[in-house]
Amino acid sequence: MVVGEISQNREVVIIGGGPGGYHAAIRAAQHGLAVTLIEQKGLGGTCLHEGCIPSKLWAYVAKEFVGIPQLAALGIQTNTPTLHINQLHQYKMNIVEQLKKGVQTLCEANQIEVLKGKASFLAEDRIGVENGHQFDTYTFEKAIIATGCEYVLPAQFHIGSNHIYCSSEIYQLNELPNHVLVHGNDFIAIEVASVFADLGSKVTFLLTADDFPFDVPLQKELTRICKKKKIKLIKGADIKSVVETNAGLHVIYKSKHGEVAVQVSHLYTSGIKKVNKEWLGIDRLHMQMTEDGSIAVNEKFETSVHHILAIGDVIDGPPLAVRAIKEGKHVAHMLANESSECDFTFLPTVIHSNPPIVTVGLTEKEATTYGYEAKSTTFPLQGNGFRTLTGKREGIISVVVDVKTDIILGMHMIGEGAVELSSTFVQLLEMVAKVEDVTFPNYAHPSVNESLLEVLEAMTGYAIHVPPRVKTKA
Repeated sequence: MVVGEISQNREVVIIGGGPGGYHAAIRAAQHGLAVTLIEQKGLGGTCLHEGCIPSKLWAYVAKEFVGIPQLAALGIQTNTPTLHINQLHQYKMNIVEQLKKGVQTLCEANQIEVLKGKASFLAEDRIGVENGHQFDTYTFEKAIIATGCEYVLPAQFHIGSNHIYCSSEIYQLNELPNHVLVHGNDFIAIEVASVFADLGSKVTFLLTADDFPFDVPLQKELTRICKKKKIKLIKGADIKSVVETNAGLHVIYKSKHGEVAVQVSHLYTSGIKKVNKEWLGIDRLHMQMTEDGSIAVNEKFETSVHHILAIGDVIDGPPLAVRAIKEGKHVAHMLANESSECDFTFLPTVIHSNPPIVTVGLTEKEATTYGYEAKSTTFPLQGNGFRTLTGKREGIISVVVDVKTDIILGMHMIGEGAVELSSTFVQLLEMVAKVEDVTFPNYAHPSVNESLLEVLEAMTGYAIHVPPRVKTKA
């Protein structure tokens, strides 16, 4: 490599061009700060190139694919659908390139210096950027680490097989699995099981917990939907051994009912989080780490080297782009000495399964644990007119309320329209809304929004589209 002789001065250096990094860069530039953004692969990061965008594209394709029979019921005649995966991959590449260019254009418009290369700290105020044979050094005033994480296979799956995948690999398949074993309990595992079941693969879902991490009504509804999709759902299960065979993989898993052997063509596992920090040189700075290997930060997102901040998946917390984006904007405001607040009390979990799932706030069990007199009410989407006319009637909406104050504590939904309603759920919880705040406004008709009205009217016993319980004489 060629080492630059002169260290160039920079005001704010951001390492990582994913959602957290480029949002921080643009917001800091909007405040008039001079920003240098360093990305070793492509702007948009894992989210754009391997994670959010590809996975949600597959989820969209699966939903459209399985929804084709409904078109025939509406009078739209179609031929037998066939998925051409090569064409899907080409579409994905075009979309990724288009979005990447969009980020590049935004950086240029905000006069952000974008450097391609691998960054590493040489000292507390100096960084080196390696790009091929070129190596340049920069002295900075402030730095933000936004290098994210990746998911790697647990040790038990290191058998040299080409049939075992984590989240960044499963959507790179060139053919549909004949039988995929899904191993995990997070939102990505649920999406993977839903996507491949809808596309026609046989799916066995080893849920590595006693049940899904949702409120009880959603647990029951998702279990029912898995059964309807013919997903073989095994709760409280884990893999004991994996052996590669000529036909794929021979897996032995253990559940409450003992050990079971199954032959599958592919295996997906949620994997283990690995923070992207090895090349950063932070050991030179004696930067503090958490027990799981994440970079430790304080409430201001400052590392133990206070003028170096860290955000997103590289620090402790749920690996969600929405969190990284919020943190990126927040630290940019702080670097510009502007007031800002970053609160994840009501951070929604959004799962692009079919139907989609959204959960935010407390479950009834959690609310009771915290001392609330909690009550949960559920409304089935089959009672919603708009969902009926589209043929997408699967799902429920559930709301948890404190009986003493009528304050809404949690909102949970599985069903078409959940993603769009998630922002409304968050806003209601943020404003400490009461039941009356939801039941008073007017709602568009017909629309899935009316389900939100109905579930809270059901709380008071006045829901229109819920059959009343039959009263019996004493």
